[in-house]
Amino acid sequence: MNWQDAALVLAGLIGSGVAIVHGVLVQRLMVRPLDTFFAGARRPASIRRLVPLLMHFSTVAWFVGGLALIGAAACLGPEAKRVTGLLVVGAYLFGALANLWATRGLHPGWMLYAVAIVLIGFGIS
Repeated sequence: MNWQDAALVLAGLIGSGVAIVHGVLVQRLMVRPLDTFFAGARRPASIRRLVPLLMHFSTVAWFVGGLALIGAAACLGPEAKRVTGLLVVGAYLFGALANLWATRGLHPGWMLYAVAIVLIGFGIS
């Protein structure tokens, strides 16, 4: 394994790790309180099922992106690594910028994804 592959693996571990923590926090701090808040309200079953899934969509995308980076470093050729890295950078960049803007920089998630983006950049260069 060369340094570029190690950078991709590290970026994948950061991305997947942050995604897991994000999923736990979204469930505890957003999904459960919303269920409690709307407990007495009459909502269609489809909305009750769909809202938590939509809240966890970014978690799943970031986790799968991390796994894709790890798999790319282990199994794919240079062009496939580049394509995988660019696709994952899109998801991580959106997450980092949205987190930076929404929390005004007071949240470590944007910093971790920024580090992962830099590692991906090194890994696909």
